[in-house]
Amino acid sequence: MRKSLILWMLSVVFVVSMVTMAFAQEKPKVLTWQTTVVKQQIDKTKAAIKKVSAADVKAAIDNKEKAIILDVRDPNEYAPGHIAGAVNVSRGRLDFDIWDKIPDKNAKIYVYCRTTAVATFATKTLNDLGYKNAVLMDAMLENWVKAGYPMER
Repeated sequence: MRKSLILWMLSVVFVVSMVTMAFAQEKPKVLTWQTTVVKQQIDKTKAAIKKVSAADVKAAIDNKEKAIILDVRDPNEYAPGHIAGAVNVSRGRLDFDIWDKIPDKNAKIYVYCRTTAVATFATKTLNDLGYKNAVLMDAMLENWVKAGYPMER
């Protein structure tokens, strides 16, 4: 009986150590948007749309330009903090909800997200939907904050 118990315990220790070793050798998961193919698609899309800097958007705000700042992050990302006065339409709902939020297809629209990746595709989608004055703010939201530009909750 004692030999069986010792043999069983050694088996358990062996299995646990093998599982632990397998997990230790696993490579960290790369986020999908970080893959080369996705980066290439972002670059290709950026080449097809108009882009402006964060400073350009800030200047438009300061000059009281008639423009809409469009945040295409999900509502749970938007709520904790966004560019002051920004309208939120999640990228996932853009094709369906933009018509109610921005009915004027000639409106000047500055589009942004956290990293520019989602906003890049959203700007292209807006252009394809007939919003020819939709422009990408080609800057990370973090850079906007670091510059001390206005944010609100």
